[in-house]
This record gives sequence, C-alpha cells and structure tokens, in this order.
Amino acid sequence: MKTEFLNTIPVLPSQNIARDLDWYQKTLGFHKLFGDDMYAGIQLESLTLHLQWHADTPEDPLLGGSVVRILVNNIHPYFESLVVNGSIGAEKLRLNTPWGTNEFGLYDLNNNAIFFVETI
Repeated sequence: MKTEFLNTIPVLPSQNIARDLDWYQKTLGFHKLFGDDMYAGIQLESLTLHLQWHADTPEDPLLGGSVVRILVNNIHPYFESLVVNGSIGAEKLRLNTPWGTNEFGLYDLNNNAIFFVETI
C-alpha cells in the first residue's frame, strides 16, 4: 500500500498573533479556525496556515523570511479583489513568467513571503 500525501500546513513565525490574525483576515481574506496568543490556525477555502508566536530573542528567534507558495487555478479574480481592497498594487501580478506561471506575492507583518501561483 502506497502512502497518500494529503496536505501541508505551513507554520509561520509571528511576533503578535492577534495582530497577525487581523492582518490575514483584512488583507488576504483568511478567517480564524482556532488559537490563542501563542498559536493559531487560519483558513481560506481549502488552504490552512498556522501562526506560532516567537519572542524574537536570542533564545527564541523570530527568524522571518519564510516563503509560502500557494497554488491556485484562475488567479485573476482573487488578485483583483486584493487590488480593489488596497492590499496589493496592480503592478504586482507577474504574467507568463519564464518558469511558466502567473503569480503575485506580498509580505506579512513578520516578513514572511506569501506567493499565489497559477501554472500556465
């Protein structure tokens, strides 16, 4: 019997869970599934991300710089909704990249890069 891979849930570092929950909701349309001040789960349709608090000290570094690439079909409606609500500039959509995608990205409040990618 072969292993079936079901899903992946990236866990992104956060300095402030409440602030970041608000940002993901207002900026990208995610909603809170569960959580407290230390750890939370958010969802947008079938996508799930987790946020984990870090103190940003030498003993508990925030790090940042994580990158999440979210694969989508029909990227334009979601991108246009983010442009309309002011979350991203219209110039951010890259069409027909040399690697065969349409995509756009932005940074969250902890400097994690979030990319939405459509294979063409």
